[in-house]
Amino acid sequence: MRRPLITLVVARASNGVIGKDGGLPWHISADLKRFKALTMGTVLVMGRKTFDSLPKVLPGRRHVVITRDRGWRADGAEVAHSAGEALEMAGDEPVSVIGGADIFGLFLPLADRIELTEVLADFVGDTFLEDPRSTGEWREVERQDHPDEDPPFRFVTLERA
Repeated sequence: MRRPLITLVVARASNGVIGKDGGLPWHISADLKRFKALTMGTVLVMGRKTFDSLPKVLPGRRHVVITRDRGWRADGAEVAHSAGEALEMAGDEPVSVIGGADIFGLFLPLADRIELTEVLADFVGDTFLEDPRSTGEWREVERQDHPDEDPPFRFVTLERA
């Protein structure tokens, strides 16, 4: 069986913040629309806290939740206990890894693409992610700037160099 296409889908503030109190510290409707478009029809892979932060099971996508808790179950979620098990469950369907930080860390070495929303401001938060470009393993292949929004942001597509 061949490995599925793995895309990390993440929004990150200038200071590395990706979350606060189990949610996003900003609201950008264009980012939510882009998230839906990017992830529709893919297998969403996430940690349990990210699953708990969703308003509901997102339609049109399978939800694979990675957790250490062997007894954890939730309606609409398939349970995995490792990155390998999650990928096995996905089969050859494309995978969208949506967080949190520990899950991004597990999948960063395996990912083919990163769909990054750069929020061009600093935010207070409790969950952080280093800029993936700092490793030199990623190259920017597309960028859309939105400087006049509040907060300003840009959509960036990165592929493994």
